Amino acid sequence: MLSELQEKLNYVNAYRESRLKTAQDILENPALFGELVSICFTPSDKNSHKACWILEFVSYEELLWLQPHLDFFCSNLKVLKDESSLRPIAKIVQLLVKSHYKKEKNKICLSEENLQDCIEASFDWLINDAKVATKAYSIRTLYILGKQYDWIHPELKIILDKDFGYHSAAYKAVAKEVLKKMK
Repeated sequence: MLSELQEKLNYVNAYRESRLKTAQDILENPALFGELVSICFTPSDKNSHKACWILEFVSYEELLWLQPHLDFFCSNLKVLKDESSLRPIAKIVQLLVKSHYKKEKNKICLSEENLQDCIEASFDWLINDAKVATKAYSIRTLYILGKQYDWIHPELKIILDKDFGYHSAAYKAVAKEVLKKMK
């Protein structure tokens, strides 16, 4: 028997309205959030990529809901291989890292291990065959992390300089933006 969330995910499609409607359902029923996070990192689940889409939209509104799930979330970044899952999760990683370094009271608190998982996943997505949106989020995430970890910016610069000629205009635009900031 399918759970309430699995039933909802069965009817989600790539249209923005469909994803937003299901995200709104989660926002109105936070008890479903833990299951949503779990489905995201179960690649064998046919709705895993849809759960990632929904998690991205929920994270825009309630990023702090991820705080109790961060160890699970960050340690499982490496299990994701499907591009439909990678893009929204890379965006969430960027949101988490940005929040972690904010000077605010209500912010995400990533452990050192969480940060290391985010660094590893972001470099993996950047150097492997991920699509440009995933790479762009990874570049921006690594730029932010490089402000804390002095070894990241030199490594990122090497990768961006080496790969620059092989990518699309969108990749080049993000690479230029970040390279300029690193100077």
